[in-house]
Amino acid sequence: MFSRILIANRGEIALRIIRAAREMGIETVCVYSQADREGPWLEQADQTVCIGPGPATESYLRIDRIISAAEIANVDAIHPGYGFLAENAHFAEVCRDCHIEFIGPSPEAMGTLGDKISCKRMARAAKTPLFPGSDGAIEEEEEAVETAAKIGYPVIVKASAGGGGRGMRIAHNEGALRTSIAAARQEAESAFGNGAVYLEKFLERARHVEIQVLGDKHGNAVHLFDRDCSSQRRHQKLIEEAPAPAIDPKKRDAVARSAADLVRRADYAGAATVEFLMDQDQNFYMLEVNTRVQVEHPVTELITGIDIVKATIRIAAGEPLPWKQRDIKISGHAIECRINAEDPDRNFAPQPGRLERYTPPGGLGVRVDSHVRAGYMIPPHYDSMIGKLIVHAPTRPEAIARMRSALTEFDIAPNRTTIPLHRRIMDSAEFKAANVEIHAIEQMLKG
Repeated sequence: MFSRILIANRGEIALRIIRAAREMGIETVCVYSQADREGPWLEQADQTVCIGPGPATESYLRIDRIISAAEIANVDAIHPGYGFLAENAHFAEVCRDCHIEFIGPSPEAMGTLGDKISCKRMARAAKTPLFPGSDGAIEEEEEAVETAAKIGYPVIVKASAGGGGRGMRIAHNEGALRTSIAAARQEAESAFGNGAVYLEKFLERARHVEIQVLGDKHGNAVHLFDRDCSSQRRHQKLIEEAPAPAIDPKKRDAVARSAADLVRRADYAGAATVEFLMDQDQNFYMLEVNTRVQVEHPVTELITGIDIVKATIRIAAGEPLPWKQRDIKISGHAIECRINAEDPDRNFAPQPGRLERYTPPGGLGVRVDSHVRAGYMIPPHYDSMIGKLIVHAPTRPEAIARMRSALTEFDIAPNRTTIPLHRRIMDSAEFKAANVEIHAIEQMLKG
């Protein structure tokens, strides 16, 4: 097992990794930017190293500075968390070249599954259900027009690299498709340095369901069941729950096993999330594979009792998975709300600035993963998430009631947050009935 690891991240995920490592008897080193020099999570690390100014491009995205910090601190491994360099195959390769273990998949596995086009090829072999669409990257515009005519409009143009809704365009006719290809290529090149795009059938009404998988270095892989992430805006998730409600058990089992098989075929070691869209007839279609720990991993931890962050560390250290698929069971229901410093009434405008009040909720079955406290200055350089509020209860209705109570108890001021929107969603008949599809929140906001 490692004796010291470096955390190449910030905020709540950095604190989450520190806590897991401490319980395992592992020392931690946190890198930080000048904008984060007063970050409360830094107080919990055994050592800290400043790696540059506030902008991520000059600090958290600087591979050279992170590797230098790792060498100075004499660490065994680097945990990337999520975001920043977590899905950067080059970073994983540099770690390997410097004889530092990357706590995540190999560069080869990350490249195969992280690239949506090569991932689709492997998914076909694993019999993972896929959308009809182009076989690979769109080379010629006329090829895309021909494919769209075969599968029918609407279609969606998507970037091969990256995510978060960037490099994505929906087209309802041929003219819009031609425009969308050029726009998506340009945005993808700007955001990810890779302008490759591909084409898929677009579902007007669908749920976003994903499968959590763990793979080790010995060829083993298990799934930890599913999550529903349909409550989102502009492809950004707001609320997640596990297990996904109202799904046929046989279909749930089949798609979960196909996801685990896909990860196993890729010789993948670490945590991976295989994301799907599900139509109204509960047909699944794979979207992509996220080759890292997900923001929403706590809901899966609560229903399975498995610490996913500890698992990633043990896997990277070469330990085999201690579970067989039959050992993993679902217990109860969990819901997570992302608490962002954003104003939903002003198109989710970020709300940086100093928090004067911060009092999180508590009680049975309530968990708060957050890095802030009263007096903390929310910087303008990074994601606006203050933390994650997660509840667990024996049933979904009880979990909804517990979340509603916890949201009422959560006191944050003067910064506006997404808490009022979360309360509204918890109170909605559609959410209570598990009738939320990926565009429902945007429709709610328009109404």
